Amino acid sequence: MNALFDLGSAIARLTPGRPLLIVDADEVILRFVDGFDKFLRREGLFLDLTSYRLHGNVKRLDDGKPILDVEVTALLDDFRRDLDSLDVVEGAHEVLTALKPRLDIVVLTNISPAQATPRLRNLAGLGLDLPLVANSGVKGPAVKALTARSGRPSFFIDDIPQNLSSAAEIAPDVLRIHLIGDERLKPLLPPAAGAHLRAEHWRDAQAFISAKLTEAGL
Repeated sequence: MNALFDLGSAIARLTPGRPLLIVDADEVILRFVDGFDKFLRREGLFLDLTSYRLHGNVKRLDDGKPILDVEVTALLDDFRRDLDSLDVVEGAHEVLTALKPRLDIVVLTNISPAQATPRLRNLAGLGLDLPLVANSGVKGPAVKALTARSGRPSFFIDDIPQNLSSAAEIAPDVLRIHLIGDERLKPLLPPAAGAHLRAEHWRDAQAFISAKLTEAGL
């Protein structure tokens, strides 16, 4: 793990006792699927969003037939090599900027250490200078570590139900928000059982977080 993007480095940038917002990147802050689809179309392919997964849904533009899973994996590896040009999810920048005076914010994203630098460059280019943790696997353990010294309330936003369920099990006092940024993906997943809120838009998340902070006198 690159020491710049591990848990310890992120925790060192947080203020002990201050509320914390932990936020995923892909499909929460950044439009990963939209960027990948644009990349695929340059390769004569497209993403047919019939389920909340990439393997099996990448198809050829000429005949509509799916390509092999191993080919999808190779394309993903190629696309992820430079994660510095994804567009921002609508409302993410405005809401995070508005919330920043009231709590600390850290990005918890499942990428390799090699992908962390371009991802950080992408976020900085969007005006989001935030600590970043390059995670692997479900996120409950990282959520627990990040919030160990934070104030309450603290929050975790993700699009993947398994990550929210992991946080619910390991860090149950953290308030969990299920948010999917791409309108095409929202119908493909029901509200996560491990979430306190299914936010249809970033403004829904903002209202929930702001209300909880106000209730706590913050």
